[in-house]
Amino acid sequence: MDQIWGSVAQYTEIQWGWPIAVYLFIAGMSGGAMIAALLLKWKSGGSYDGLVKAGAILAPTAIIIGLGLLIVDLSKPLSFWLLMLHYQLNSVMSIGVILLMVYSGLAVLFAAIVLKDDLCDYGWAKWWFKPLVPVIEWFEGWGRLLEWGMCLFAVSIAVYTGFLLSAIGAKPLLNMPVLPLLFLISGMSAGVAASIAVGITVYRDSVGQSNLQYLLSLDTKLIPAELFTLFLMFGGLLNMGGQYAIVAKQALSVGIWAQVFWIGVVGVGLVVPMILAFTSLHKTGASMGNLVSLTAGQGSAETVTSQLSLSAVLINSALVLTGVLLLRCYIVYAGQIFC
Repeated sequence: MDQIWGSVAQYTEIQWGWPIAVYLFIAGMSGGAMIAALLLKWKSGGSYDGLVKAGAILAPTAIIIGLGLLIVDLSKPLSFWLLMLHYQLNSVMSIGVILLMVYSGLAVLFAAIVLKDDLCDYGWAKWWFKPLVPVIEWFEGWGRLLEWGMCLFAVSIAVYTGFLLSAIGAKPLLNMPVLPLLFLISGMSAGVAASIAVGITVYRDSVGQSNLQYLLSLDTKLIPAELFTLFLMFGGLLNMGGQYAIVAKQALSVGIWAQVFWIGVVGVGLVVPMILAFTSLHKTGASMGNLVSLTAGQGSAETVTSQLSLSAVLINSALVLTGVLLLRCYIVYAGQIFC
């Protein structure tokens, strides 16, 4: 049983701890990264710039790490393969296993399609990857139909992480109808932030100005949507009255998890990124040409400006990712404590 630090009004056994919270974060980020990459691909007419490649790498990598955490957290981790053989379609967890299997395969396929030319050129990869190219190109020939299927499963994975918590039992915070929507929006926000961070660091030379502006603009729309969804969730609990209202008040005001919510989720993850977006990041698009041409040793004013812009983007991405992770931890723990 996990130890919960701080003073709380009620204490109950924690069935799901931090590994589940991290898994929910990583799975949502994976789905969000794939959605962001597909949106950029459609927007640019099929080209693969650095941000699309970043999303294509993040989607399978994150979901594989998340599945590893999920397996380790099982009471019998070495028997995880049994979940792939026995399905109960009336079980949220069983449906989730099906979604994860299909989505993981699609995420790997998406990465192979986007990174096909790069992998064919790398010496360590081309000997095993080139024989797969005809199969990958056959799938690529499905075009927009395959991509819509990928997008649908990416959305399903992000939404499913919200439904999964309902498997714990009848607990007010974990059974709100708006929770899957909250996890979809925050997962997309995490995917966008992670794609930006990886894109402008790993693939800086191929990041397009319009694509970076597009993702930054998308994130500034997702943050208010996340705030509004949180308002709907807690407003709904308060309006329901009775035990639901008591749980909402305690979750927002009692103990360490109330501080995590107000300081971490709302402050660090939502308010500060909004302030950054309206003060520093609106200039980033104009200096994108400088961002992709930085070289060591330059000391001009133009370079300093671009370095500041790069730092602002990375700080903003880190804050958003921190806020989404803390949101998952808050929902998982507070949802089990206050009931």
